[in-house]
Amino acid sequence: MLQVNFIRQNVELVKERLSVKNFGDLTLVDKVVELDEQVRRLKVESETLQASLNAASKEIGMLMGKGEKDKAESKRQEVTLHKSSLQNLAQQLADAEKLLQEEIIKLPNLPHTSVPKGKTPEENEVVREAGTKPTLAATATPHWELIKQYDLVDFETGAKLTGSGFPLYKGKGAKLQRALIQYFLDYNTAAGYTEYLPPLMVNEATAYGTGQLPDKEGQMYHVTADGFYMIPTAEVPVTNIYRDEIVKETELPIKMTAYTPCFRREAGSFGSDVRGLNRVHQFDKVEIIQLVQPDTSYTVHEEMVLHIEKLLQSLELPYRILRLCGGDMSFTGSLTYDFEVYSAAQQKWLEVSSVTNFETFQANRMKIRYKDESNKTQLVHTLNGSSLALPRIMAALLENNQTEAGINLPAVLHNYFGAATIR
Repeated sequence: MLQVNFIRQNVELVKERLSVKNFGDLTLVDKVVELDEQVRRLKVESETLQASLNAASKEIGMLMGKGEKDKAESKRQEVTLHKSSLQNLAQQLADAEKLLQEEIIKLPNLPHTSVPKGKTPEENEVVREAGTKPTLAATATPHWELIKQYDLVDFETGAKLTGSGFPLYKGKGAKLQRALIQYFLDYNTAAGYTEYLPPLMVNEATAYGTGQLPDKEGQMYHVTADGFYMIPTAEVPVTNIYRDEIVKETELPIKMTAYTPCFRREAGSFGSDVRGLNRVHQFDKVEIIQLVQPDTSYTVHEEMVLHIEKLLQSLELPYRILRLCGGDMSFTGSLTYDFEVYSAAQQKWLEVSSVTNFETFQANRMKIRYKDESNKTQLVHTLNGSSLALPRIMAALLENNQTEAGINLPAVLHNYFGAATIR
């Protein structure tokens, strides 16, 4: 959530940055400022009236002490009127604050100045591309054929158990998932991230804190009886660990990693892009999250990008890094880099990670703060990245490394998987 003081002091800048995200209703910025002015005015009126009431109450005591009962009674009637007016003001203030909150949460985060203008994914900027795209044999097949050939994933039984888009991993397919998860976690903890295993369902306050509500409620599975939501990513519960807390400056940066299954409705998804593991409703992912001081967040952001880049290099997958344009960014993000790996059999790029700096947007919702050197309370900056999402990584590993003798795995996975080749 944007900070109202910043909006009030930088109205035109806020509108200019929101236009980069192609935000449609810039008049909402003016409405927020007007509501803030109303709230501030009502607070002043309330404080002034409360001061008058206190003074009148004190005067009643003095008049009673002097035996001036008639004057004291007159003052009591005045106090009664003050109390009634104060109650009315209190209700007006509560209503204005509620309306201000309802309107300000409709504003997305401001994009960083380096975010390019654009409306579609085709307008994202390629930052760099690395790795060698493999040349496959003419008999090479996409991963949805390979998983049948090697009996790795059973989509039909998954659909019977739950529904379309819920894969059932089996045998060496389940083992490869476990190997990837363990390798990713080991890689992250070796870099100083503390591992967590969070709940897979969250309450409304937690979903609101990271910006899933009210922006993405249609994409989450809702357990209506209890008001819980199935998590779309570990970012949601893990970042909320520090909700409503003031951490010590010496504790920063706070580095966290977690493996979780992730659940996304992906309403409206269809076509070739959803075949096989390209897009599913339940998938495994390892996440990295950092809470940092504001003046270090963009340095940390680049470090997280390099961290994930080296992870992809270790998997020997061709990849590219994109800086997302304003129109392709999330509601909550200030700057996002996407990682894509090349799928040789499909001859297309598949997104496997997003690394985002949210600045204070999430921290302001969650009230995650720290005390600086002057003992002033400040909001932290929050960042997160996929390290990594497994389905498309598995798809690329299967497709890019297929041979007549089997699927060769990258060297870093041999010990985790217990073999060098899937046969």
